[in-house]
Amino acid sequence: MVLSIGQIIYVILLVINAIAILNEERFLARIGMSSHPEPGYGDVTSFKSKIINLISAVRTLMRIPLIVLNILVIIYEILLG
Repeated sequence: MVLSIGQIIYVILLVINAIAILNEERFLARIGMSSHPEPGYGDVTSFKSKIINLISAVRTLMRIPLIVLNILVIIYEILLG
């Protein structure tokens, strides 16, 4: 099975969409990945803190670009699907 460039772009877009829609109160806090520090949470170089920062950055910085990319993909699929 060979993946084309278009399929890889779709996968990346879907993963970024999945990260962007994670709800902090309902999901992330339940698994201990909330951006609000817990007592004793001081290691900013840990893998967990880097993942929390990545999720937070995707949720804030990629919101508008994701809307535009999703609209473009939908239009592409409707026209050339």
